[in-house]
Amino acid sequence: MDKDISTKQKKIRTLLDEKKGILLAHYYQRPEIQDIADFRGDSLSLSIRATETDARVIVFAGVRFMAESASILSPDKTVLLPRLDAGCPLADMITGGELKELKRLHPGVPVVTYVNSSAATKADSDVCCTSANSVKVVNSFTGAETVIMVPDGNLARYTARFTDKRVIPGRGYCYVHHNLSPDDIRAVKEQHPKAVLAVHPECTLDVIDMADFVGSTSGILQFARTTEASEIIVGTEHGIMHLLKKENPGKTFIPASPSMVCRDMKLITLDDILDALTEMKHVISVPDEIRKPAYRALRKMLDLSS
Repeated sequence: MDKDISTKQKKIRTLLDEKKGILLAHYYQRPEIQDIADFRGDSLSLSIRATETDARVIVFAGVRFMAESASILSPDKTVLLPRLDAGCPLADMITGGELKELKRLHPGVPVVTYVNSSAATKADSDVCCTSANSVKVVNSFTGAETVIMVPDGNLARYTARFTDKRVIPGRGYCYVHHNLSPDDIRAVKEQHPKAVLAVHPECTLDVIDMADFVGSTSGILQFARTTEASEIIVGTEHGIMHLLKKENPGKTFIPASPSMVCRDMKLITLDDILDALTEMKHVISVPDEIRKPAYRALRKMLDLSS
């Protein structure tokens, strides 16, 4: 390991101890950040972890909506986002005005909002969902024939395959997954004909139809642990490759496309985390008028999953 990286990692761990803090790192973060995190995970599991700890400070190595979710669920803790410009284009693809218009056009139709969304969008929703539980959440509305599902249209269309309800999809998409094409898959399959393909449900349906497994980041990790296949093509953000390789040294993992990199997820560096902890800056706090209804939408999802 680079000596400079190791020194910074040790400084971060020392500061976390001093400030009674923990570091949460999403699976898509840089390897050197994942390696020193107290917890690695997807966005929601990390926010839940934050509620279960007695830490006073939560450093969230992820993007803004993730830090907001941690603040919504743990308003008594100080949540730091090391880079304020670490956003999410998908979360920005639904505005309060657009959601209100959808609700006006479809009065009484429940709104299911992907956790990859802003706190304000969650606050205008009936319930949140993840890529792992979206079908269960949609089907929980036993008295509704139609649901609105925002912001990710690809996830909505995938979810619609597993319900009798009409799902009205949002217009949004995650560019990392949306831009993966069947041609990309065919090209990598030609080089690795024996490999199985695992993709995220944020991919388009024509890519999903080519997959051997479709699941969330956590689902892909579990699939890699249990499949007998020795070669796996991975159709999600490159950051997950770090843990896949660490957990499965006897298997080969191939990126479905070299372009599956989230610019925002890669913004945060060890220096940013050091600065945030040293100066206790970039505090993410959600005002109560948004936090309380957003909490209800998240809490309803968590109750459905329990």
